[in-house]
Amino acid sequence: MAAITIPDYGDVVLTEYTQPFNEGDVTSFRPLYQRAALALQAFPTHVTADAAFDAWYVYDAAARHGGIATISKNGHDYPEMQRDPDETPRCAKGLRMIPRFGFQHTNGYRAQRFGCSLLLPTLTGEACERLSSNHGQGSHKDPNWEAGGGMCVLLDRCSPLYKAIYTQRTSCEHINSQAKELGIERPRVHNRRSVANLNTLIYVIINVRAFSRTISINKGLLPMI
Repeated sequence: MAAITIPDYGDVVLTEYTQPFNEGDVTSFRPLYQRAALALQAFPTHVTADAAFDAWYVYDAAARHGGIATISKNGHDYPEMQRDPDETPRCAKGLRMIPRFGFQHTNGYRAQRFGCSLLLPTLTGEACERLSSNHGQGSHKDPNWEAGGGMCVLLDRCSPLYKAIYTQRTSCEHINSQAKELGIERPRVHNRRSVANLNTLIYVIINVRAFSRTISINKGLLPMI
């Protein structure tokens, strides 16, 4: 579910998407993002979500439209790659690596191969225990070279902009709390279409309540005649 906060009126559901329980949360991002863009008639500038959505293409969606994705880091049990501000990685020895060639990674993103600076562009003669690895080519790294790949690693998670956008996650938390009260966690139907229809109905009820509050607020703002 994607939610937005309307100033002075509260939280509403922008769009929703139901998938089987065995699917990871992040797999819902692309259909939700597409539906959100359709509902807004524009691509969202910024995106915020929990650590389950820490994937390069989530950051990429925001980066391509001048925004940022404020998501907690999820290391996925992989060692973090040390990188300079221009995204160039450093080897285990701390040396800045040398770009070699770009290629299309099997995970669907554009990657950049970097090689050992002790071998490239010329052999320096400096000793390193990793020089004999990779058939004598030394250590190499293949960082994600998409805009979202760089943002994921280098995003300043202490900046005022990051913190301001990240706090908007409470919008989804408020909606989830209301949906839970309406029974979304324990549907009394079993097939996928019925569950999806029930979820849609729950989110419609939540929005109707929000619109009802809006009407009430607007009436209170109108001058008495």
